[in-house]
Amino acid sequence: MAPLIKFEYFGRESGIIIAMFLGFGFGFFLEKAGFGSGKKLCDVWYGRDFAVIRVMFTAIIVAMMGVFGLHYLGLLDVEELYINPTYVPAQIIGGFLLGAGFSIGGYCPGTSAVAISSGKLDGLVFTLGFLAGVVFFSETFPVFETLYNAGSMGRKFLYEPLGISPGLSVFIVVIIALGTFQLVGWIEKKLKEGKEP
Repeated sequence: MAPLIKFEYFGRESGIIIAMFLGFGFGFFLEKAGFGSGKKLCDVWYGRDFAVIRVMFTAIIVAMMGVFGLHYLGLLDVEELYINPTYVPAQIIGGFLLGAGFSIGGYCPGTSAVAISSGKLDGLVFTLGFLAGVVFFSETFPVFETLYNAGSMGRKFLYEPLGISPGLSVFIVVIIALGTFQLVGWIEKKLKEGKEP
């Protein structure tokens, strides 16, 4: 039964080592996919390259189907998974700020670390800005504490506030992903046609 660390199949130290190797592997594949390049990441905002959308949606649906498939097979207890608590207003604002930073700088925190590992200075600058933001928020937390804690919903899966089954939520996300793949493919085709003489 998983999650393995919760059921003490291995200790905390082993878990940290496994997480480190998983992190290196994740970074390696991000770099191989070209996501260590701010230009490639920004291209999604300009409609020139939708690889980021395809990869991220694929990761989401594979993870969702894997988690709930293992749960239905009795191999994973989803109640034991750690999920960040939901704070609606703060997370909406945070999402907009992350999106703005992504569109301006071309990186998210993970891809900026990948960029640093491949020697890109813009990734370093972005990471320093990200860390400065973390320090600023930490030092001024009392000012933002009320907003931070507003709209607390506790630990929630997507399907719970929607009042639907886990299986239906996975199905809906898969349909949205497939529709998005079709849409971005159509946009790419139109842009390509517009460039042809």
